[in-house]
Amino acid sequence: MTGMDPRRVNRWAAVVGVLSALVALAVAEAVTAVMVLPASSPLFAVGSFVIDIVPGWFKTAVIAVFGTNDKLALLAVLALVVVAVAAIVGWLQLRRAPWGVVLLVAVGAFATLSASTRADASGFWAFPSLIGTLAGVFVLRAAIGRLRAWAEVSISPVSVATGSAAGPARGSAARAALTRRRFFIMFGATAAGALVVGLGARAINAGTAAVNAVREALTLPKATIAEVAIPAGARLDIPGISPLITANADFYRIDTALQVPVIDASSWKLKIFGEVENAFEIGFAELLALPMTERTVTLMCVSNEVGGNLVGTATWLGYPIRELLKKANPRAGADMVLSRSQDGFSASTPLSALLEEDRAALLAVGMNGLPLPLEHGFPVRMVVPGLYGYVSATKWVVELEVTRFAGHAAYWTQRGWSDHGPVKTSSRIDVPASGVRVQAGTVAVAGVAWAQHVGIDRVEVRIDGGPWQPTRLADPISVDTWRQWVYQWDAQTGNHVIEVRATDAAGTTQSERRVPVIPNGSEGWHSITVSVA
Repeated sequence: MTGMDPRRVNRWAAVVGVLSALVALAVAEAVTAVMVLPASSPLFAVGSFVIDIVPGWFKTAVIAVFGTNDKLALLAVLALVVVAVAAIVGWLQLRRAPWGVVLLVAVGAFATLSASTRADASGFWAFPSLIGTLAGVFVLRAAIGRLRAWAEVSISPVSVATGSAAGPARGSAARAALTRRRFFIMFGATAAGALVVGLGARAINAGTAAVNAVREALTLPKATIAEVAIPAGARLDIPGISPLITANADFYRIDTALQVPVIDASSWKLKIFGEVENAFEIGFAELLALPMTERTVTLMCVSNEVGGNLVGTATWLGYPIRELLKKANPRAGADMVLSRSQDGFSASTPLSALLEEDRAALLAVGMNGLPLPLEHGFPVRMVVPGLYGYVSATKWVVELEVTRFAGHAAYWTQRGWSDHGPVKTSSRIDVPASGVRVQAGTVAVAGVAWAQHVGIDRVEVRIDGGPWQPTRLADPISVDTWRQWVYQWDAQTGNHVIEVRATDAAGTTQSERRVPVIPNGSEGWHSITVSVA
């Protein structure tokens, strides 16, 4: 390779490596589409594997930084890693063949292992990554071969400048032009084909069009036990305050599913088993035929920092979990229900909480009058008031195993979190936003507070460490929903710190001491700073 600048050749080798990775991913996506196994996609399988193995503190940090965009951030990081490794693959294949092929095969083997060891995987899940890797190896070898041929026949700059050996020089130039053309034709055609195939297969694998068509055509049954009408005084007309009912599109989403599971409702079944006298299964149509209950419930993520937005309220339609558990008839000594999701996630819920008559623990099928959105658990999820979602709100639920805390640990418990997770009393200032500048005079300081399954008794604010002042509370819907509050502040010129605290119906007031989210939820007063002109 004496004719081309080595640095230029190396750059093209790196680009070829990226092309081979693109081909591998595109072919793998196409195979997953043909086999109708969208979750076996190597990119999503590796991403899910990473989610599973990273420590809980790191996940919490990622959620704190990126919030509900945590999965988008993970995919971006994975894409950067893929590009970097692929570039190394191309360089190695050019300079140290066959080590480029060896590295590409090793990466493919890792993707194959990640896919085939997922919780719901079968032996077929290995095929997309295997076939994709073979396609990538083929392109890598062929493209590097053409790049090497182009580099080796390129004309020496010296011979062109001196004009010596004109005939051979012209012949060499012709060969260089031919080999360059062959390289670019192969590169361009392969890149275009991989892009078309990959994007098309990804669209098919998403599966949302077909499932959404079924979902949108679904007519939910009327609730036998309907939610009471929301009191007129439950909503405060304060611009910027959190809506009393969170729209489905705005409801927070934190889960371990890098790709939303696509579940055919007609084939969905829930298995109830374990330490019970009567194990059984129930299908979606059977569930819908049961008398439905409607309840408005506030849910929150244990990763919610003080003042965070990983909390929302919706009106849920579903069937009481306690009725199914009564039918199963748990044995003496059982104290936990280990729920499992289609994607392998598990949650440990106290059996006593699910059996309580006055707790609206539901197998939910509807959210705010519509079938569950795909990303919020369609066709069926759990909703349990009073417990953080990581121990109760399993989406895409397919199993309820009655067992014991002493014998089983759920997904997050295995990663250092508490195994019970009762919701802590909390409050948040929504308006004004921290750091804003407001005009002197009356300023509405407003927000929300929650003490699930206990209820909020009062909310207080204080300015610059002064005396606590009572706020005006909106009417409650129930003890399982948040309450809006407002304080009309006589704002004086200068910079100010505003703090809020809540007291629940049992008389417990929020502690000032800041506690991190690990292992069982954050604590502390939410505070903001404002400037008054």
